[in-house]
Parts: sequence; C-alpha cells; structure tokens
Amino acid sequence: MPENWDGKTKGSLTGYKIFVFLIKKAGLNSAYFLLFFVSVWFIIFSRKAVKSQYYFFRKRLKFSFLKTIYYIWKNTFVFGQILIDKVAVLSGMMNKFTYEHTNAEVITSMIKDKTGGILINAHIGSWQIAGQLLERYNGTVYILMLDAEKENIKRFLESAESKNKIEVIPLKEDGSHLITIDKILTAKGILVMHADRYTENADTLTREFLGKKAKFAKGPFHLAAKYKVPVSFATAFREKNRHYRFYAMEPFYINYPGNIRKRKEEIYKKSKIYVTELEKIIRKYPEQWFNFYNFWNT
Repeated sequence: MPENWDGKTKGSLTGYKIFVFLIKKAGLNSAYFLLFFVSVWFIIFSRKAVKSQYYFFRKRLKFSFLKTIYYIWKNTFVFGQILIDKVAVLSGMMNKFTYEHTNAEVITSMIKDKTGGILINAHIGSWQIAGQLLERYNGTVYILMLDAEKENIKRFLESAESKNKIEVIPLKEDGSHLITIDKILTAKGILVMHADRYTENADTLTREFLGKKAKFAKGPFHLAAKYKVPVSFATAFREKNRHYRFYAMEPFYINYPGNIRKRKEEIYKKSKIYVTELEKIIRKYPEQWFNFYNFWNT
C-alpha cells in the first residue's frame, strides 16, 4: 500500500465523542470553533502529514512559501469541517446544509437506463456526503473501501449514523469481496471505488500527475472494462456557508479486447481521462485534497 497510509482515520474515540456531543447539544458552530484549536494542534504534532502537505502545495502546485503555509492550515481545517459535516449529515441533520448537483443526469442515466457504472473516486472533497446526496436518485450505492478503521471508533460512528442507502464493501485479504463486486456489476449496480490509494501487491498504473509520476490503482479501470459499464468521477465539494456541490464527470467506456496486450494499452490510455479530471479538480479545490502521506513516494 502507499507509504505511510494505513487506511485509518486519524483521531481518538474521545475526540469523536466530544465533537458529536457538541454537534448535537450546542450546534455545528461550536464544533467548528473547537476545530480551530484542534487543527493547530494537528499541524504542530503531525510532522509527517505536514511534510506531505508542504510538498503537495509547494512542489506540485507551485504555491509561494506563505501561500503554502496558509493552505497547510486550511487543508487541515477543511478536512476537520468535512468530518464534522459527515457526522451531522449521517445523524439526520441534512437540513443544516444546502446542496447543488452538477451533471446529475450522469447518475440518473446509470439507474434509468440500467447501465450501472463505476464512480472512480479520489480522496478529495467528501465521498461520504456525496453518497448521501445520491439518495435522490433512488438507487443503492456500494462503496468498496479498506476496512481498517479502529473497531471502537467504527462502532461509535455506526451508532451515530442514521439509516442510508450506502453499503460498504470491505476489502478482504481472502478476495471474497470480488464475489460481491461481481454480483453488483453483473446486475448493473453502481459501485464507488478509489483510484488514488491501493493495497499492497495490488496492480497499479503509473501516470504523470501534477508534473511528477505517481501510482494509481488499476482495479477500477479493469473492472469497468471487464463488465462493460460506464466510468465517471464523482464526489461532493464543500463550499461557503455549508454548501455542498455534488459533481459527476461525463462518463466514458473502456474497451475490453481479447488480446491482453491491447487490453492493458486501452486501460492505460483511458486512465488518463480520470487523472486529467482529478488534476483539474485539485487545482479548483486544492484545500480539499486529503492524502496526508508521501503520495509521490519522493
């Protein structure tokens, strides 16, 4: 798996309990106020994460030194805001936020036309809130993810959540998750996968990304080709005044020729569409790129 990434959300159970208590008893603004101090603490004591943030903003996005310092804090603070918003939304407080859908017809078509599809995501914006916003399309969304969260935190978050139409498919070492994936895509369901992180020994693609080569998971593109389902990039971005913008990229298909060499070439070629779109979105929302580790393995 990528260096310094363990699949676990940072923070303690006590911290989560404090924020959930504030959200429910004192409102969101009180949680955001506490977050200001927590984000400063994180920057001071999380040196590895800050080092990665500095490299991202300074070397890859070419920000000035002062702008880089500001965005390190902003990146950390917005990450905390989105975590707070996630707990609030999953606790049934969606009325505290406003929403806007861009290219909504992409998801509508996947369900109405029964094409199914793979939403190849990344750790930018909030895919959890994006999943909640997908409820309006009257379809169940399946999210494939590494299930490495600390058990006590996982149980606590599950107890705070309301029922929703998101089903998490945990990645299993024995590969049993592949059976579930086969059922979903054969039935033309919608599967969300992340291409910006991958497990150890997984197949990867190396592409030029923000001016330097980086590895991406090959699995999402391979599955899209194999099951002949459309591919789209989709997530939700946090904007001012608790406003979220759900965005879906125009979908594309990946051919699955019988010749293995040609198949690899096709998958590699089409993966550029995703990487190019991700670059464009990162430049628009740089503070919402949440990979706090050595992504480029420098």
